[in-house]
Amino acid sequence: MGYSVNARQFDEWLAALRNDFDVYAPVCVKGGSIYSDADCIRYGMISSIEEVVFDRKSEYSFKEAMVPISETLFYFTEEECTVPAPKKKGAVIFLRSCDLAAVQRLDDMYLGNGPEDFYYERIRKNIRFVLMGCSKSFGSCFCVSMGTNKSKNYDMCVNVRENGFEIDVKDASWNSFFLEKGCTQTAVAADYVQENTVKVTIPENLSTEIYKSSIWDEYNKRCIACGRCNFVCPTCTCFTMQDLFYTENGKVGERRRVWASCMVDGYTDVAGGGSYRKKNGERMRFKVMHKIFDYKQRNGYHMCVGCGRCDDICPEYISFSDIIGKLEKGMEEVSGS
Repeated sequence: MGYSVNARQFDEWLAALRNDFDVYAPVCVKGGSIYSDADCIRYGMISSIEEVVFDRKSEYSFKEAMVPISETLFYFTEEECTVPAPKKKGAVIFLRSCDLAAVQRLDDMYLGNGPEDFYYERIRKNIRFVLMGCSKSFGSCFCVSMGTNKSKNYDMCVNVRENGFEIDVKDASWNSFFLEKGCTQTAVAADYVQENTVKVTIPENLSTEIYKSSIWDEYNKRCIACGRCNFVCPTCTCFTMQDLFYTENGKVGERRRVWASCMVDGYTDVAGGGSYRKKNGERMRFKVMHKIFDYKQRNGYHMCVGCGRCDDICPEYISFSDIIGKLEKGMEEVSGS
């Protein structure tokens, strides 16, 4: 059901939510940018709708509000292991259509790629999503090309209007709140981007033969293997394990799961001194093909959702969408045509 609401009514709803949920949305972090004294749009907890940044894309995705950067899996002593108690509150996350599509990719990886991940599942079941209407494309976005510019799988959507907000409420318990407040009912559909400046086309004949192409060689020098592209990506799920010891004998401590990157040195190191992808171009090749080839082979849609954050964050100005644009020429190279 749709309603027209003002900021006061929205804040009353947020106040009621905070008994059971922490509410996350893109906010402006003063001085929080990677560049000196610049601001950053990043996910943080909110208490008022006025804190939500609707007119700028967040540099970092919603993922850090949903999947902890560092998560303790268990505490151990010499005699036993103890799993940490789950959070007492659930989470409500404001996000755009491309990011809501990314949630489906995370669900695939954590819940459908083998046995369900216990830690992700217990967080995921207590999360609700508020879709932020997005009618204007940002500079590096290519969500239309990836088919992620529209979404209906939300608990609420919110469109910014001149005199307040329009909301479409699907969660029954939330719907009753706005009915009791006497909010004006109206038909509401989520705003969505209809065209991006950046457009990509993935070759229909794309295959693993592209591994032989020379298009990857330039990234041996251009890419510095910093891993920023992975950390801002809403669909990357790579992690590593770290043990933190409380005692000198190493028998009391905790094991943590920590975000990792397939682009950094050492990620593919194996016992005996081997490494599967030593060159940065090889790592770029793996990442690109995972996002737009093999993942689709398994799931029927691409892993990349076209948010463009990797383009925005790269210190070497490497563009993921530009790499996709080179694939057709790469396939011509390896096929000899």
